[in-house]
Amino acid sequence: MEFNVSSAELLKAMTDVSKAVPVKTTLTILENFLFVIKDGKLEITASDQELTLRTSVQVEGAGEGSIAVPARQMIDLFKTLPDQPVNIRTTSDSSFECVWANGNSALPFFPAEDFPQIKGAGDDAVTVTFPAESLVEGISGTIYATADDEMRPAMNGIYFDITPESTTLVASDSHKLICYTLPDVQASQAASFILHKKPAGVLKAIVDKAGDNVSVSFDNATAVFSFGDTMMVSRLVVGKYPRYRDVIPQNNANILKIDRELILGTVRRVAVCANKASNHIKFEFKPGQLEITAQDLGFATEAYEKIECDYSGTDLVIGFKSSFLIEILSNMSCETVVMKFADARRAALIVPSEEESERERICGILMPIMVS
Repeated sequence: MEFNVSSAELLKAMTDVSKAVPVKTTLTILENFLFVIKDGKLEITASDQELTLRTSVQVEGAGEGSIAVPARQMIDLFKTLPDQPVNIRTTSDSSFECVWANGNSALPFFPAEDFPQIKGAGDDAVTVTFPAESLVEGISGTIYATADDEMRPAMNGIYFDITPESTTLVASDSHKLICYTLPDVQASQAASFILHKKPAGVLKAIVDKAGDNVSVSFDNATAVFSFGDTMMVSRLVVGKYPRYRDVIPQNNANILKIDRELILGTVRRVAVCANKASNHIKFEFKPGQLEITAQDLGFATEAYEKIECDYSGTDLVIGFKSSFLIEILSNMSCETVVMKFADARRAALIVPSEEESERERICGILMPIMVS
C-alpha cells in the first residue's frame, strides 16, 4: 500500500473519527484506525463497538489495500506537522512509513482482518432526513437535560419522536424535561428511537451546521447517521421512553412574561448566595413584581433582587434549583420567555413568547422545590 495525502486533511479526518476510539479496551485492535484505500479515497474507521465513525479523504496513489494503524501515535505525529504532502507506504508485513519533506517515521500496523466488522441498520430500517442545522440545534437544546440513571437507561439519552407532522427531541432527568420540535422533519409513519448522550454529543461536534442534510436510518437496535463523506453508526438505547406529553402542563393559570436575559442575569446573581449543595432559590410573585431570594444559613449569606415584570395571576411563592433554571434559560435563544405556574407544588412550563414560538419551538418543564 502506498499513497500521498495532505497532512492537514488527514489530521482533520483522524481527529473526527478518533472520538470513537476507546480509552480502555480489552480488544487492543480497537486502539487503531482502520485505513482502507479504494477508488482514490482513504477511508478511515474507528470503533468501540458501541459507536463507530467513518470518514474519507482524497489521496493520490495506485491500487487498493487496508491496514490497521495506531490511532494515538498517528494523531500525535500529524499534530506536529505543518500542512504538506505526506507519503504513507508499507515497508514490510508489519510496519509502514510516513514520509514528509525533511523527515519520516516508522510505525507498526496490524492486519485489517482483525478489525471487527461494522453492522449497520437492518433491511427494515426507517430513513429520515434532518437539515444539519436543525439536528445540531435540537441536540444542543436537549442533551444537557439527559440523566445518569443506571436503573433507567432510557433516560440517559435523547428520545427522537418522529411523526408524519414533525419530529420532537426529548430529554429528561426527572427534575426537568426539554422538548425541541423540528417541524421540517417528518416520516411517512410514526417511529422513534433513543440515542445515548455520548454518541449524541459526538454527532453534535462533527456535523457542520452549514453543511448538507443528515440522513438517519434506524431499526430497533442501531442508527446510522450519514452526512458528506462521514458516517456514524451507534447502538441505540433499548427501552421504553416515558409518555412525556402526559406531563406537559396545559392549564397553568399564573403567567410570567419577561426578558430572558433579565431573569437569567438576576438568577445568576442571586444564586451566588444560595446553599452550594442545594442551589435553592425562591421566587415571590405579586402583580407587576418578582422578587428572587437565596440564602445559605451555614455561611450567613443571602441575596435578593426585585424586578418589574409582566405577571398575571395570584400571589405565589415557589422555589427552584437555580442550576436547573439557569441551564434551561441559557439554552434558549428567544428574547422574551414565558413561565406558567399552577401552584407551588406543580411543574412550571417555560416556553418562548407567542411572538417567537414559530422561530424557536422549545419548551421546558421544571419541577419546583419546597421553600420555607
